[in-house]
Amino acid sequence: MPPVPDQPPIRVAVVGAGFSGLAAAIRVIDMAAQAKRPLALQVFEAAQDIGGLVATQKIGNYLVERGADSFITNKPAGVAMCRRLGLESRLISTDPRFRQSFILRGGRPVPTPAGFQLIAPTRIGPFLQTPLLSWRGKKRVLLESSIPRREDDDEESVAAFVRRRFGDEAYERVVQPLVGGIYTGDLERLSLRATFPRFEQMEQRSGSVLRAMRSQRTTDASGARYGLFVSLPGGMGELLDAMRAEIAKSQRIEMNSRVEKLSRSREGEWTLATGGRSSQFDAVVLALPAYHSATLIAPTNSALASDLNAIEYSSSAIVVSGHRLAEIRHPLNGAGLVIPHVEKRRILAVSFASRKFPGRAPEGHVVLRTFVGGALQEDQLAQDDEALKRIVLEELREILGVEGGPDFCEVVRYPRGIPQFVIGHHDRVGRIESSVGQLRGLSLAGNAYHGVGIPDAIRSGVVAADEVWGEIARSEVSPGNAASEDSIASLSLPDHDLAESGHHSAAGLTQ
Repeated sequence: MPPVPDQPPIRVAVVGAGFSGLAAAIRVIDMAAQAKRPLALQVFEAAQDIGGLVATQKIGNYLVERGADSFITNKPAGVAMCRRLGLESRLISTDPRFRQSFILRGGRPVPTPAGFQLIAPTRIGPFLQTPLLSWRGKKRVLLESSIPRREDDDEESVAAFVRRRFGDEAYERVVQPLVGGIYTGDLERLSLRATFPRFEQMEQRSGSVLRAMRSQRTTDASGARYGLFVSLPGGMGELLDAMRAEIAKSQRIEMNSRVEKLSRSREGEWTLATGGRSSQFDAVVLALPAYHSATLIAPTNSALASDLNAIEYSSSAIVVSGHRLAEIRHPLNGAGLVIPHVEKRRILAVSFASRKFPGRAPEGHVVLRTFVGGALQEDQLAQDDEALKRIVLEELREILGVEGGPDFCEVVRYPRGIPQFVIGHHDRVGRIESSVGQLRGLSLAGNAYHGVGIPDAIRSGVVAADEVWGEIARSEVSPGNAASEDSIASLSLPDHDLAESGHHSAAGLTQ
């Protein structure tokens, strides 16, 4: 819709061009069109390319994902964005032949029992047959239905919850590798309420997680619900490129433009300084890691900056390699492998990336993505790239029987890349959102607050855009121009089930 003549443009800055920032920019463009308001929007990105932690590249005849390689569809923001961009018909599902995962036990990959969903079995038969647990460990899991629900409302760690309801062996041998890899984090510190609130709710509603999960069983896939994950023929880079093209039709994306300073006038106007020049805006969306947002916000609100800096992050690395299938002993008949910390290996997990989606490797070859570091093995990251490659190739040879030299082998590092939702995170985010709400024309987006997957990131950007637009342009938007019920912004908030969130961490084998 053409803008109404003689109205000044609404000036909006989006800082950060990952999925959250790009989604925020597209949402602002859509809102301006609905309101028939002229818009002057600028997206500032410090790096030389968009995408943040996500990127797709071609290496010879391989299509390689350097970050997330898919996203889940039961969190609708990802699919809604594809629909908005005309990509929905291009979405592809995971290969049904490989919808299972493996867990290392005694140095040997063992299939996760069919129907096991992250912390509990939904099918008794496969669970009783698995060699992952002793009979004593299995009996302790099945006794969960007799464990009384907790009466107090104190926040509990994921590890404490699982140990209390299912026992130590199930936690160490199954749950810790399946769930811990999602953040490459320490489950003794991660908050159940901030990461997996549905399990806490199951206990309170049904008195038993087992009973609640069995009643909700919808799939026999092990680990994550692989049938719900999708990608695109060109990988996640195809979605990023479509988002960039949509913004560039009418607005500006400035690469290599690091915002150095953010300030606010008494009149509520925001000034951004970048590259020796300053620009003024009516609204700003900071789609950055929390610690970068803290640096920019500190001169305006030190208490808010302190809360943002208190959000912890872990560092990790992915070693991506291409191999001939004939030189691998294991059949790779699944999506990947997770490794319990008690196995004392030097890697966290391996994703059999090209088993999940077609077109990722030449015929007779496979792409492996091996995860290193995280909160429990951060010392590994002190080694240089060549040392990490040697470690990974040695581990792949011992665990999967990978022989011969790889077609390629690259290291992708993510320093402070994965937010850690530790005990207190839920309350901290509440304080952050309350403080931001008092700064008219400012909103935050990203994976540091409510979820780390691609749909969560997109949803975060859309919500942030709606917040600043509502503050600045509410008087300009008539009820008839309000967002429709099926728009991205109207989608329900995610349930924070981060095991199915599609990010790039060690749980990438489930992504």
